[in-house]
Amino acid sequence: MDENLEKKVELKDKIISLINTNRLKLIFALLVLIISVIAITLNNFNLKKKNNIAAEKYVKAGIFLTKNDKENSRKLYVEIITSKNKFYSLLALNEILEKDLVSSKEEILDYFKIIEKLKYPKETIDLISFKKALFLIKNSDVEAGNNLIQKLIQENSNLKSLSEEIINK
Repeated sequence: MDENLEKKVELKDKIISLINTNRLKLIFALLVLIISVIAITLNNFNLKKKNNIAAEKYVKAGIFLTKNDKENSRKLYVEIITSKNKFYSLLALNEILEKDLVSSKEEILDYFKIIEKLKYPKETIDLISFKKALFLIKNSDVEAGNNLIQKLIQENSNLKSLSEEIINK
């Protein structure tokens, strides 16, 4: 029993001496941990705020579109795309294409470039490439569109059957 008590006291003394000798290191590690938690929390808050702003702009653009104010709608959709929000940028590009809000082929291809640089799952990237191919074919750049479709076929994407259907037409 005395031996067990001595081991506990000895262990306690070792821990205290370890803390005393490494006090600065422990304080530094604790500060780094606290600062990291604060930084991560602020970053998450900032991301949520940016997402909410993009969502509000998307809704406003939709309202402008229903009021037939295509110019303000287009401006908001472009702002969303250039904000590089993964979710709303893709939706904004879809609306621009669907409602034919931008007539410049080069401008739309620039928007595709912005969207393509965002990190999406492979299925979404394939869908973006497919939409881009359809856009190119529709706007008299059949060769570039067919190249994108051939790439989708070669990569055995989920859109392979649709791509083959387009190639065969």
